[in-house]
Amino acid sequence: MKQKIVMKVHMSCEKCRTKALKVGAAANGVNFVGLEGESKEKLVVIGDGVDAVKLTNLLRKKVGQTDIISLAEVKAN
Repeated sequence: MKQKIVMKVHMSCEKCRTKALKVGAAANGVNFVGLEGESKEKLVVIGDGVDAVKLTNLLRKKVGQTDIISLAEVKAN
């Protein structure tokens, strides 16, 4: 089951954004990691069997305040 996780991460600098992307990409089962939003504060992770809670806790530990905004299943084309 592919899922899309959108998280709001408190990223105050470019170094924080890079670190958040690296942490997201290193998670097990991740196919895509990207930033979206007007000020690039939302981290989007798409993958198969990604544990959203573990990823959120890891981001909180490594980067800073992180909140899950949405968790949705991605339909296969």
